[in-house]
Amino acid sequence: MGEDFIIGFHAVIAALQQQEKHVSSVYLDRSRNDQRSQKVSELAHEAKIKIQRVPRARLDQLAGQGGHQGVVARVQSTPRRNEKDLPDFIAALQQEPFLLVLDGVQDPHNLGACMRSAAAAGVQAVILPKDKSAPISAVTRKAASGAVESLAIFQVTNLARALEILKKAGIWIYGTAGEADTSLYDSKLTGPIALVLGSEGKGMRRQTSELCDHLIHIPLSESIDSLNVSVATGICLYEAVRQRNIQKI
Repeated sequence: MGEDFIIGFHAVIAALQQQEKHVSSVYLDRSRNDQRSQKVSELAHEAKIKIQRVPRARLDQLAGQGGHQGVVARVQSTPRRNEKDLPDFIAALQQEPFLLVLDGVQDPHNLGACMRSAAAAGVQAVILPKDKSAPISAVTRKAASGAVESLAIFQVTNLARALEILKKAGIWIYGTAGEADTSLYDSKLTGPIALVLGSEGKGMRRQTSELCDHLIHIPLSESIDSLNVSVATGICLYEAVRQRNIQKI
């Protein structure tokens, strides 16, 4: 089993709270003694995880890039779930499936932001292609602010096959496409659904689009022709949340 690094206070705190068994050590900027660094120290101490106070240069070296905010955690990398795990996962859900599929998001910041919105909206799982997506890196984890640790994430070798598995399980697939005739706000996003968003610029691949049960678009003013994928993800997810909450009333 390999190791990964988590950077940033939100992501490290989430890992210490939710997956402390996978955290092997924590590195803190030795010049910091504020509330957030104290919180990390307390959680690590409770979990009996080794804490090292190190100079900022050491954190830069561990993180491999900036943005660590003064904290880095070393964690054991856990095997990712794949399409073979989907049927059992769906069958075990206690609520109607509400899933997010990301078809090739390339930017790690965007991927992390999409996962953060998914976790906030109550999505149970995020499905993404293993080889045509940004990796779940320290940058992704930081942008996700703990969502990587709280979501079920499936990295699949064949996204089309994964969508077929969802369809066989009775899940309706809604894909976003600028050319779609139906507006997001005229769509019925209740019941068991999976929302699919494509990559930056190109959107969904043709095969992915063909497997969708419905294609929908986000209405935009004439001055704008597209949205950042993480923004579009948040809009779509929360329209679904709005509809699903109304249905409960």
